[in-house]
Amino acid sequence: MKITDVKVRTFRFPPIDHKIPDQHNGIIRSNPGTERTMNITQVTTDEGTTGICPGGTKPVIEGRIRRAILGEDPLAVERIWQKMYMGDYRKPVAKGEYIASISRVDMAIWDLIGKTLKQPVYKLLGGYADRIPVYAAGGYYREDKSIKDLAEELRGFVEQGYTAVKMKVGAWRFGVSMKTDIRRVEAVRDAIGDDIKLMVDANNAWDAKHAIQFIKVVERYEPYWFEEPVEPDDFRGSVEVKNATSVLVASGENEMTRWGSRDLIDPRAVDVIQVDPAICGGFTEIRKIAAMASAQHIWFAPHGGHVLGATAVAAAPNGLIVESYPISKWRVQLPIDPANPDETLLEEPNPVVKGWISMSQEPGLGYKLNEDIAKKYEVTD
Repeated sequence: MKITDVKVRTFRFPPIDHKIPDQHNGIIRSNPGTERTMNITQVTTDEGTTGICPGGTKPVIEGRIRRAILGEDPLAVERIWQKMYMGDYRKPVAKGEYIASISRVDMAIWDLIGKTLKQPVYKLLGGYADRIPVYAAGGYYREDKSIKDLAEELRGFVEQGYTAVKMKVGAWRFGVSMKTDIRRVEAVRDAIGDDIKLMVDANNAWDAKHAIQFIKVVERYEPYWFEEPVEPDDFRGSVEVKNATSVLVASGENEMTRWGSRDLIDPRAVDVIQVDPAICGGFTEIRKIAAMASAQHIWFAPHGGHVLGATAVAAAPNGLIVESYPISKWRVQLPIDPANPDETLLEEPNPVVKGWISMSQEPGLGYKLNEDIAKKYEVTD
Protein backbone atom coordinates (compact mmCIF):
# COMPACT_ATOMS: atom_id res chain seq x y z
CA MET A 1 0.00 0.00 0.00
CA LYS A 2 1.38 3.38 -1.06
CA ILE A 3 0.27 7.00 -0.71
CA THR A 4 -0.77 8.23 -4.15
CA ASP A 5 -2.30 11.64 -3.36
CA VAL A 6 -2.33 14.29 -0.66
CA LYS A 7 -4.63 17.27 -1.10
CA VAL A 8 -6.74 19.88 0.63
CA ARG A 9 -10.38 20.14 -0.44
CA THR A 10 -12.04 23.54 0.03
CA PHE A 11 -15.76 24.09 0.52
CA ARG A 12 -17.43 27.49 0.36
CA PHE A 13 -20.82 28.01 1.98
CA PRO A 14 -23.38 30.77 1.41
CA PRO A 15 -22.75 33.92 3.47
CA ILE A 16 -24.97 34.54 6.47
CA ASP A 17 -26.06 37.89 7.84
CA HIS A 18 -25.71 36.63 11.40
CA LYS A 19 -25.47 39.99 13.20
CA ILE A 20 -23.60 38.44 16.12
CA PRO A 21 -21.54 40.84 18.27
CA ASP A 22 -17.82 40.25 18.61
CA GLN A 23 -16.69 38.12 21.52
CA HIS A 24 -13.21 37.96 23.00
CA ASN A 25 -11.16 35.86 25.36
CA GLY A 26 -9.28 38.77 26.91
CA ILE A 27 -6.69 38.79 24.12
CA ILE A 28 -8.32 38.23 20.72
CA ARG A 29 -11.64 39.33 19.29
CA SER A 30 -13.51 36.80 17.16
CA ASN A 31 -16.64 36.67 15.04
CA PRO A 32 -18.08 33.94 12.79
CA GLY A 33 -18.07 36.35 9.84
CA THR A 34 -20.24 36.33 6.74
CA GLU A 35 -17.82 34.59 4.33
CA ARG A 36 -17.45 30.95 5.34
CA THR A 37 -15.18 28.21 4.03
CA MET A 38 -14.03 24.83 5.32
CA ASN A 39 -10.94 22.84 4.38
CA ILE A 40 -10.52 19.07 4.66
CA THR A 41 -7.15 17.36 4.28
CA GLN A 42 -7.35 14.08 2.35
CA VAL A 43 -4.75 11.32 1.88
CA THR A 44 -5.37 8.52 -0.63
CA THR A 45 -3.60 5.21 -1.33
CA ASP A 46 -3.22 2.99 -4.40
CA GLU A 47 -5.76 0.63 -2.80
CA GLY A 48 -8.42 3.33 -2.89
CA THR A 49 -8.54 3.96 0.85
CA THR A 50 -8.89 7.60 1.87
CA GLY A 51 -8.17 9.25 5.21
CA ILE A 52 -9.47 12.69 6.12
CA CYS A 53 -8.98 15.35 8.77
CA PRO A 54 -10.76 18.71 9.04
CA GLY A 55 -8.59 21.75 8.31
CA GLY A 56 -5.33 22.16 6.46
CA THR A 57 -3.47 24.84 4.51
CA LYS A 58 -3.58 24.08 0.81
CA PRO A 59 -0.31 25.71 -0.41
CA VAL A 60 1.75 24.08 2.35
CA ILE A 61 0.21 20.62 2.12
CA GLU A 62 -0.03 20.37 -1.66
CA GLY A 63 3.37 22.00 -2.05
CA ARG A 64 6.09 20.97 0.37
CA ILE A 65 4.39 18.10 2.24
CA ARG A 66 2.81 16.25 -0.67
CA ARG A 67 6.05 15.75 -2.57
CA ALA A 68 7.81 14.58 0.59
CA ILE A 69 5.51 11.60 1.25
CA LEU A 70 4.10 10.41 -2.10
CA GLY A 71 4.88 6.72 -2.55
CA GLU A 72 5.29 6.07 1.18
CA ASP A 73 3.62 3.20 3.02
CA PRO A 74 1.03 4.96 5.26
CA LEU A 75 1.68 2.44 8.04
CA ALA A 76 5.22 3.86 8.38
CA VAL A 77 3.93 6.82 10.42
CA GLU A 78 7.23 7.62 12.13
CA ARG A 79 9.18 7.71 8.87
CA ILE A 80 6.47 9.81 7.21
CA TRP A 81 6.38 12.28 10.10
CA GLN A 82 10.15 12.65 10.00
CA LYS A 83 10.12 13.20 6.23
CA MET A 84 7.48 15.90 6.61
CA TYR A 85 9.36 17.55 9.47
CA MET A 86 12.71 17.45 7.68
CA GLY A 87 11.21 18.33 4.29
CA ASP A 88 13.57 20.16 1.93
CA TYR A 89 16.23 19.62 4.61
CA ARG A 90 14.34 22.06 6.83
CA LYS A 91 14.84 25.07 4.61
CA PRO A 92 12.81 26.95 5.68
CA VAL A 93 12.74 25.55 9.21
CA ALA A 94 9.57 23.67 10.19
CA LYS A 95 7.62 26.08 12.40
CA GLY A 96 4.20 27.66 12.75
CA GLU A 97 1.70 26.89 10.01
CA TYR A 98 3.98 24.19 8.62
CA ILE A 99 3.72 22.17 11.85
CA ALA A 100 -0.05 22.69 11.86
CA SER A 101 -0.14 21.35 8.29
CA ILE A 102 1.95 18.32 9.32
CA SER A 103 -0.63 17.77 12.06
CA ARG A 104 -3.57 17.60 9.65
CA VAL A 105 -1.78 15.23 7.27
CA ASP A 106 -0.61 13.01 10.11
CA MET A 107 -4.15 12.67 11.51
CA ALA A 108 -5.57 12.00 8.04
CA ILE A 109 -3.01 9.19 7.71
CA TRP A 110 -4.09 7.76 11.07
CA ASP A 111 -7.69 7.89 9.84
CA LEU A 112 -6.58 5.98 6.75
CA ILE A 113 -4.73 3.40 8.85
CA GLY A 114 -7.77 2.86 11.05
CA LYS A 115 -9.98 2.29 8.02
CA THR A 116 -7.44 -0.12 6.54
CA LEU A 117 -7.14 -2.13 9.77
CA LYS A 118 -10.84 -1.68 10.63
CA GLN A 119 -10.04 -0.22 14.06
CA PRO A 120 -10.75 3.14 15.74
CA VAL A 121 -7.65 5.32 15.91
CA TYR A 122 -7.73 5.69 19.70
CA LYS A 123 -7.23 1.93 20.04
CA LEU A 124 -4.35 1.92 17.58
CA LEU A 125 -2.72 4.70 19.60
CA GLY A 126 -3.08 2.83 22.89
CA GLY A 127 -6.74 2.37 23.71
CA TYR A 128 -6.45 3.19 27.41
CA ALA A 129 -10.06 4.32 27.97
CA ASP A 130 -13.37 3.81 26.17
CA ARG A 131 -15.25 6.56 28.03
CA ILE A 132 -13.85 9.96 28.99
CA PRO A 133 -15.09 13.13 30.72
CA VAL A 134 -15.62 16.38 28.83
CA TYR A 135 -15.78 19.99 29.99
CA ALA A 136 -17.80 22.81 28.45
CA ALA A 137 -15.68 25.77 27.37
CA GLY A 138 -17.48 29.11 27.29
CA GLY A 139 -17.69 32.20 29.42
CA TYR A 140 -16.29 34.55 26.78
CA TYR A 141 -16.61 38.31 27.07
CA ARG A 142 -19.13 40.28 25.03
CA GLU A 143 -20.21 43.89 25.33
CA ASP A 144 -23.86 42.84 25.66
CA LYS A 145 -23.13 40.13 28.23
CA SER A 146 -23.54 40.86 31.94
CA ILE A 147 -22.14 38.92 34.89
CA LYS A 148 -25.63 37.51 35.38
CA ASP A 149 -25.65 36.37 31.75
CA LEU A 150 -22.28 34.69 32.26
CA ALA A 151 -23.52 32.83 35.33
CA GLU A 152 -26.64 31.68 33.52
CA GLU A 153 -24.56 30.49 30.55
CA LEU A 154 -22.36 28.23 32.66
CA ARG A 155 -25.29 27.02 34.73
CA GLY A 156 -26.89 26.06 31.42
CA PHE A 157 -23.94 23.79 30.66
CA VAL A 158 -24.44 22.08 34.01
CA GLU A 159 -28.10 21.59 33.18
CA GLN A 160 -26.95 19.82 29.99
CA GLY A 161 -25.09 17.32 32.16
CA TYR A 162 -21.57 18.74 32.24
CA THR A 163 -19.76 18.35 35.55
CA ALA A 164 -16.91 20.67 34.50
CA VAL A 165 -17.10 24.12 32.88
CA LYS A 166 -14.60 26.79 31.85
CA MET A 167 -14.76 30.58 31.74
CA LYS A 168 -12.46 33.39 30.59
CA VAL A 169 -10.63 35.83 32.87
CA GLY A 170 -7.86 38.39 32.44
CA ALA A 171 -9.39 40.88 29.99
CA TRP A 172 -7.58 43.90 31.40
CA ARG A 173 -6.53 44.90 27.87
CA PHE A 174 -10.22 45.42 27.13
CA GLY A 175 -10.76 47.45 30.28
CA VAL A 176 -11.99 44.67 32.59
CA SER A 177 -10.49 45.07 36.04
CA MET A 178 -9.19 42.20 38.13
CA LYS A 179 -11.87 43.01 40.73
CA THR A 180 -14.53 42.55 38.05
CA ASP A 181 -13.04 39.20 37.06
CA ILE A 182 -13.11 38.13 40.70
CA ARG A 183 -16.81 39.03 40.85
CA ARG A 184 -17.37 37.04 37.65
CA VAL A 185 -15.76 33.94 39.18
CA GLU A 186 -17.78 34.36 42.37
CA ALA A 187 -21.04 34.67 40.40
CA VAL A 188 -20.33 31.55 38.34
CA ARG A 189 -19.42 29.48 41.41
CA ASP A 190 -22.66 30.56 43.11
CA ALA A 191 -24.60 29.63 39.96
CA ILE A 192 -23.12 26.18 39.35
CA GLY A 193 -22.75 25.01 42.96
CA ASP A 194 -19.83 23.51 44.83
CA ASP A 195 -19.70 20.09 43.16
CA ILE A 196 -18.96 21.28 39.60
CA LYS A 197 -15.37 21.70 38.42
CA LEU A 198 -14.72 25.32 37.39
CA MET A 199 -11.72 26.10 35.17
CA VAL A 200 -10.56 29.71 34.73
CA ASP A 201 -8.64 30.58 31.55
CA ALA A 202 -6.54 33.76 31.33
CA ASN A 203 -5.24 33.16 27.79
CA ASN A 204 -1.74 34.38 28.73
CA ALA A 205 -3.07 37.67 30.13
CA TRP A 206 -0.73 38.40 33.05
CA ASP A 207 2.80 38.37 34.30
CA ALA A 208 3.53 36.02 37.20
CA LYS A 209 2.98 38.63 39.95
CA HIS A 210 -0.49 39.63 38.73
CA ALA A 211 -1.45 36.02 38.01
CA ILE A 212 -0.52 35.06 41.58
CA GLN A 213 -2.42 38.05 42.94
CA PHE A 214 -5.52 36.90 41.06
CA ILE A 215 -5.40 33.22 41.90
CA LYS A 216 -4.74 33.87 45.58
CA VAL A 217 -8.01 35.79 45.79
CA VAL A 218 -10.13 33.32 43.80
CA GLU A 219 -8.78 30.21 45.55
CA ARG A 220 -11.75 30.58 47.94
CA TYR A 221 -14.03 29.65 44.98
CA GLU A 222 -12.07 26.43 44.43
CA PRO A 223 -11.18 26.63 40.73
CA TYR A 224 -10.18 23.25 39.35
CA TRP A 225 -7.41 24.68 37.20
CA PHE A 226 -5.88 28.04 36.24
CA GLU A 227 -5.20 28.00 32.50
CA GLU A 228 -2.47 29.98 30.74
CA PRO A 229 -1.87 32.44 33.58
CA VAL A 230 1.26 33.97 31.99
CA GLU A 231 2.64 34.65 28.52
CA PRO A 232 3.31 31.43 26.57
CA ASP A 233 7.10 31.85 26.54
CA ASP A 234 7.32 32.72 30.26
CA PHE A 235 8.17 29.24 31.50
CA ARG A 236 9.78 30.49 34.71
CA GLY A 237 6.72 32.62 35.39
CA SER A 238 4.53 29.55 35.02
CA VAL A 239 6.69 27.77 37.60
CA GLU A 240 6.26 30.72 39.98
CA VAL A 241 2.48 30.63 39.63
CA LYS A 242 2.35 26.86 40.00
CA ASN A 243 4.44 26.98 43.17
CA ALA A 244 2.31 29.76 44.66
CA THR A 245 -1.06 27.98 44.56
CA SER A 246 -2.69 24.66 45.26
CA VAL A 247 -4.82 25.12 42.13
CA LEU A 248 -3.68 23.09 39.12
CA VAL A 249 -1.90 25.18 36.48
CA ALA A 250 -2.64 24.21 32.87
CA SER A 251 -0.96 25.44 29.68
CA GLY A 252 0.63 24.38 26.40
CA GLU A 253 -1.90 24.99 23.64
CA ASN A 254 0.61 27.25 21.86
CA GLU A 255 3.41 24.67 21.90
CA MET A 256 4.45 22.66 18.86
CA THR A 257 6.25 19.31 18.84
CA ARG A 258 7.91 17.45 21.71
CA TRP A 259 10.75 19.97 21.70
CA GLY A 260 8.48 22.95 22.32
CA SER A 261 6.56 21.03 24.98
CA ARG A 262 9.78 20.01 26.74
CA ASP A 263 10.21 23.53 28.14
CA LEU A 264 6.93 23.14 30.07
CA ILE A 265 7.38 19.49 31.01
CA ASP A 266 11.01 19.25 32.17
CA PRO A 267 10.82 21.98 34.84
CA ARG A 268 7.28 20.88 35.75
CA ALA A 269 6.02 24.35 34.87
CA VAL A 270 2.46 22.98 34.65
CA ASP A 271 0.27 20.38 36.29
CA VAL A 272 -1.71 19.83 33.07
CA ILE A 273 -0.24 19.93 29.54
CA GLN A 274 -2.69 21.18 26.89
CA VAL A 275 -1.00 20.66 23.54
CA ASP A 276 -3.45 20.70 20.63
CA PRO A 277 -3.33 17.72 18.22
CA ALA A 278 -4.17 20.05 15.31
CA ILE A 279 -1.18 22.28 16.07
CA CYS A 280 1.50 20.31 17.89
CA GLY A 281 2.25 17.71 15.17
CA GLY A 282 -0.73 15.36 15.06
CA PHE A 283 -1.26 12.06 16.84
CA THR A 284 2.21 10.73 16.05
CA GLU A 285 3.73 13.62 17.98
CA ILE A 286 1.12 14.13 20.68
CA ARG A 287 1.51 10.58 21.98
CA LYS A 288 5.21 11.32 22.55
CA ILE A 289 4.31 14.54 24.38
CA ALA A 290 1.78 12.73 26.55
CA ALA A 291 4.40 10.09 27.39
CA MET A 292 6.97 12.77 28.28
CA ALA A 293 4.38 14.42 30.53
CA SER A 294 3.57 11.14 32.27
CA ALA A 295 7.23 10.75 33.19
CA GLN A 296 6.91 13.99 35.17
CA HIS A 297 3.48 13.03 36.60
CA ILE A 298 1.77 15.74 34.55
CA TRP A 299 -1.82 15.32 33.36
CA PHE A 300 -2.72 15.52 29.66
CA ALA A 301 -5.83 17.48 28.56
CA PRO A 302 -5.51 18.74 24.97
CA HIS A 303 -6.81 22.07 23.79
CA GLY A 304 -9.33 22.12 20.94
CA GLY A 305 -12.45 20.34 19.81
CA HIS A 306 -13.71 17.16 21.42
CA VAL A 307 -13.37 14.80 18.43
CA LEU A 308 -9.61 14.92 17.94
CA GLY A 309 -9.03 15.61 21.64
CA ALA A 310 -11.02 12.55 22.66
CA THR A 311 -8.95 10.31 20.39
CA ALA A 312 -5.75 11.59 22.02
CA VAL A 313 -7.00 11.44 25.62
CA ALA A 314 -8.55 7.98 25.27
CA ALA A 315 -5.15 6.63 24.21
CA ALA A 316 -3.12 8.01 27.14
CA PRO A 317 -2.89 6.72 30.74
CA ASN A 318 -2.45 10.32 31.95
CA GLY A 319 -5.37 11.57 29.86
CA LEU A 320 -7.51 13.76 32.10
CA ILE A 321 -10.41 15.44 30.29
CA VAL A 322 -11.45 16.78 26.88
CA GLU A 323 -12.51 20.27 25.83
CA SER A 324 -15.78 20.90 23.99
CA TYR A 325 -17.64 23.98 22.77
CA PRO A 326 -21.36 23.41 23.35
CA ILE A 327 -24.03 25.47 21.65
CA SER A 328 -25.73 28.11 23.78
CA LYS A 329 -27.35 31.50 23.46
CA TRP A 330 -23.83 32.93 23.33
CA ARG A 331 -22.45 30.46 20.78
CA VAL A 332 -24.75 29.78 17.86
CA GLN A 333 -24.36 27.00 15.32
CA LEU A 334 -24.61 28.41 11.82
CA PRO A 335 -26.04 26.05 9.15
CA ILE A 336 -24.18 25.40 5.90
CA ASP A 337 -27.03 27.04 4.02
CA PRO A 338 -29.89 28.94 5.70
CA ALA A 339 -32.20 27.60 2.99
CA ASN A 340 -31.20 23.99 3.82
CA PRO A 341 -30.47 23.94 7.59
CA ASP A 342 -30.40 20.13 7.81
CA GLU A 343 -27.50 19.73 5.37
CA THR A 344 -24.34 18.28 6.96
CA LEU A 345 -21.07 18.13 5.06
CA LEU A 346 -19.04 16.33 7.71
CA GLU A 347 -20.70 14.17 10.33
CA GLU A 348 -18.63 14.05 13.51
CA PRO A 349 -18.20 10.98 15.75
CA ASN A 350 -17.97 10.89 19.54
CA PRO A 351 -20.95 13.03 20.54
CA VAL A 352 -20.91 14.51 24.04
CA VAL A 353 -23.72 13.06 26.15
CA LYS A 354 -24.23 14.53 29.63
CA GLY A 355 -20.60 15.57 29.92
CA TRP A 356 -19.11 12.28 28.71
CA ILE A 357 -17.92 10.71 25.46
CA SER A 358 -18.28 7.00 24.78
CA MET A 359 -15.62 6.43 22.14
CA SER A 360 -16.87 5.50 18.69
CA GLN A 361 -15.88 2.04 17.47
CA GLU A 362 -16.04 3.15 13.83
CA PRO A 363 -12.83 2.47 11.89
CA GLY A 364 -10.46 5.44 11.68
CA LEU A 365 -11.49 8.71 13.27
CA GLY A 366 -15.15 8.12 12.50
CA TYR A 367 -15.77 11.21 10.35
CA LYS A 368 -18.29 10.73 7.53
CA LEU A 369 -18.02 13.08 4.54
CA ASN A 370 -21.23 13.45 2.56
CA GLU A 371 -19.96 13.49 -1.03
CA ASP A 372 -23.34 14.55 -2.43
CA ILE A 373 -23.24 17.72 -0.36
CA ALA A 374 -19.51 18.07 -1.02
CA LYS A 375 -20.17 18.32 -4.77
CA LYS A 376 -22.56 21.19 -4.12
CA TYR A 377 -20.10 23.35 -2.17
CA GLU A 378 -16.61 22.26 -3.24
CA VAL A 379 -14.38 24.91 -4.79
CA THR A 380 -12.54 23.36 -7.73
CA ASP A 381 -10.70 26.32 -9.23
